[in-house]
Parts: sequence; C-alpha cells; structure tokens
Amino acid sequence: MEANVRWVAVTAIAPVAWGTNYFVTHAYLPADSPFYGAAVRALPAGLVLLALCRQRPRGAWWWRSAVLGLLNVSVFFVLVYVASQLLPTSVASTVMAVSPLTMMLIAWPLVAERPRPAHLAGAAIGLAGVWLMLLTGAQRVSLPGVLAATAAVLVSSLGHILAKRWSAETDVLASTAWQLIAGGLFLLPVAMAVEGSPPAYSTPALLAFGYVTLVATALAFTAWFTGLRHLPAGSVGLIGLLNPVTGVLLGTVVAAEVLTLQQLGGLILVLAGVVLGRPARNGPRGKGQAPTDPVSAPGNPAREPSTCAHR
Repeated sequence: MEANVRWVAVTAIAPVAWGTNYFVTHAYLPADSPFYGAAVRALPAGLVLLALCRQRPRGAWWWRSAVLGLLNVSVFFVLVYVASQLLPTSVASTVMAVSPLTMMLIAWPLVAERPRPAHLAGAAIGLAGVWLMLLTGAQRVSLPGVLAATAAVLVSSLGHILAKRWSAETDVLASTAWQLIAGGLFLLPVAMAVEGSPPAYSTPALLAFGYVTLVATALAFTAWFTGLRHLPAGSVGLIGLLNPVTGVLLGTVVAAEVLTLQQLGGLILVLAGVVLGRPARNGPRGKGQAPTDPVSAPGNPAREPSTCAHR
C-alpha cells in the first residue's frame, strides 16, 4: 500500500505542473506561434532527458518513439493550444476532464485493464466536481474548440496507453526523451512552413519557456509515464483531474480570484473521486479485476525499472 501511495504522489506531479503551465503560457508566452511554442517546449526537454540517460532507441523503439512522439507531443500540444485559444479555460478544462473515462475504455482492449467499479465511480464523481468548479453557464462555446479539445483527449489517451503497453522494459527517462525529441522534430518543419522564421522571445518569455520545458514537460511527462508503468490506467487518469484543480487554486492564490462555495464543493468532489479510484491494496484479485502486469508483479526482479543513474 505504501508503494501505491508513493506512485500516486509521483504521478500527481504531472497534472499539477500541467495546471501551472496554462497560467505561464497564457501570461508570458506569445499567442501567435503555437507550432514554434510546442517545438521549443518539447525539444529542449527531450534533449535534457537524453543527456541524463545517454541512450538511443533500439529496434522497434525507433518507430515506437515516432508514433508516441506524434500522439503525445506533436498533435496533442497543438490541439491543446487551439482549444485554449478558442474556448474559455473552464470549458476547455471540463472537456479535457473526460480523459479518465477515455483512458479506462482504451486501456481495456489494449492492456487488458478492465475498469474497476471504484474507478468508474471515481471518474463520475471527479467529473461532476470539475463541472461544479468550472462551469458557470455564462461562456460562449466554440464548436471547433470543443472538437479540438475532444480530439486532444482521444489522441493523448491513446498515446498514453500505448506508452504503458510498450514501455514495460524500457527506462522511463529514455522513452520519455525519445518521444519528446521525435515530437519536437515533427513540429519544426511544420512551424517553419506555417509560421515562417522563429519569433524573437523576450527575457520573460525565455524564463517562462525554461519553466515549461524543465518542469511542465521534462519532469511532468517523466512522472506521468512512471505512474502509468506502476499504476492502473484508471487510477492515473483520475489523478489527472488535479490539473483543473491546480488551475482554480492558482487563480485564487496568484490572480486573487475568489474561491466560491461552488468551487470549493467541486474541489472536494474531485479529491473524493481521486481517493475513491486509488489503487487497491495488494492481494488476491477480485472478480473482474485486471490481471497483474508481470513486469510490476511483487517479487519480480523487473518490477523496478532501471534508471539512468544506475547505468
């Protein structure tokens, strides 16, 4: 149980960092160069992780890195940017909050993780909490924006589950680095063709990119993929609901926004959903529960993947 708590805490780093990323991007980064912005976010982060690991892809990981980089980095980063520009933050976050259910459904056929009743109940409660926190009924909704946010959910959910399926015996830092570098390389030619020459960034923008690259990308994605390796996809998806929670709390603390009783109630529901969907205690599996992954099974020497520091 203590190990599960540890992996939940590690995984939670990702949605919290991504929640702060919305604020940093909106406040300090240029809004008219999404492709360069995504490339600058992805490539340096991947190179930093690659410098730590000093490992190149081998065999199937050349094409796997390309597929995961395209899904988890290139397409996802751009779709999120478009959704953020076309939709109010509350609506975009609410659409993205359906990702736990999407991840559960995709994980069932791809990695044989059948959703537990607690996961489904936690997802429903958490989603209700996000709606309570974010929806006021006053926003105008853009259909293209909703479609972009929905596509981002589908693309990232598929990419994350594929990463869980393929990365069992691969170093987390290495596989994350390969995805980020591949995604950034896909974005660069598109950025040059669509947006022309790279923009000149101000000092605040460069500092913001430093935060986005190191914390909201390199650290966050490593934590997220580590969680996917050690926890059921349903639990990881529910932990992702901390993303909109972070956005609301950041607005309260930094932007001096007032936390209403409605938002507080929604916050409580989200946290209740995350707790309800936490991994079960180790022990005999109940009927309908997903089979234990042999890589993460207790007593298996491959349970703890090697890290670059040990190489």
